[in-house]
Amino acid sequence: MRQASTIIEIATAGPGLLDVTARLAAWVEAQDLREGLVTIFCRHTSASLLIQENAAPEARRDLERYFARLAPEDPQAYEHSDEGPDDMPAHLRTALTQVQLTIPLIDGRLALGRWQGIFLFEHRRQPHRRTLALHVLGA
Repeated sequence: MRQASTIIEIATAGPGLLDVTARLAAWVEAQDLREGLVTIFCRHTSASLLIQENAAPEARRDLERYFARLAPEDPQAYEHSDEGPDDMPAHLRTALTQVQLTIPLIDGRLALGRWQGIFLFEHRRQPHRRTLALHVLGA
């Protein structure tokens, strides 16, 4: 058994789903392991990770609109607003999604389905530099 880990930085331009599949897959493939588990951890409380439809941009837009309705920017609705009106909605959206993914590694590749991609879901309006911790354990 071998393992490897790294931290990668992702620049976001504002709210929305950013496909990070290719960048993560490239790092995993460079580790030259055939089988194992890959863990991806988002080190933030206002951004999250999703495995989602990777072909139809409409699916991404629908998800983004859904979460905007589910946790709207409403200054009257929240007590916490230290970083502005999008602060608490961002935390709620993160709480409703996930900050960690575990994906099997099979034949040296992430075992994603044909229409699945890995997305960083930015919940804040301003651009950010997000960090993801990656870890792979395998042979």
